[in-house]
Amino acid sequence: MAAYTKFALAVFVLLISTIAVSANPGYENNGPQNHLTRQKFLQGFVAVQGLVYCKSGSKLIPLKGAVARVTCLTTRPNGYESAPISISSSPADAKGYFFVTLSQLVKDGRRIKECKAFLEKSPMETCKVPTNINNGTSGALLRAPRLLKNFNLYSVAPFFYTTKSNLPNGY
Repeated sequence: MAAYTKFALAVFVLLISTIAVSANPGYENNGPQNHLTRQKFLQGFVAVQGLVYCKSGSKLIPLKGAVARVTCLTTRPNGYESAPISISSSPADAKGYFFVTLSQLVKDGRRIKECKAFLEKSPMETCKVPTNINNGTSGALLRAPRLLKNFNLYSVAPFFYTTKSNLPNGY
């Protein structure tokens, strides 16, 4: 009987040890869950920055007052795409720097799917011809974001206007 009690005790200890080890194997991966939760929170707090210049010959002049436009595809809460939404930046500062927040694009539970930035308006009468350098007219995809305190900051390569069109008359 003593041998049976020792055997039962050994089986009981082995069973408890197996349960304890399988309950916490040390291989949990909580990273993606935390990352996804954080991404959902930050999704509505997105901004885009860039520079706009006037290219006159070999000179680059920052375009104070230039405006860029950001157009984004969005999805509805049910996962279906909705119509593209656009927002204009504030006028660029004296260094040609523009900044636009996209949080107002995310309404009614919509989520931003993909965005492109475009040249929209030049304040300089002598430098109004938009160029497609860095996809300024066809739409520049946003570069990978920098995670700041409360939002993701995306960037685009510099955009350029020029003083004259390179197209011949009539085209």
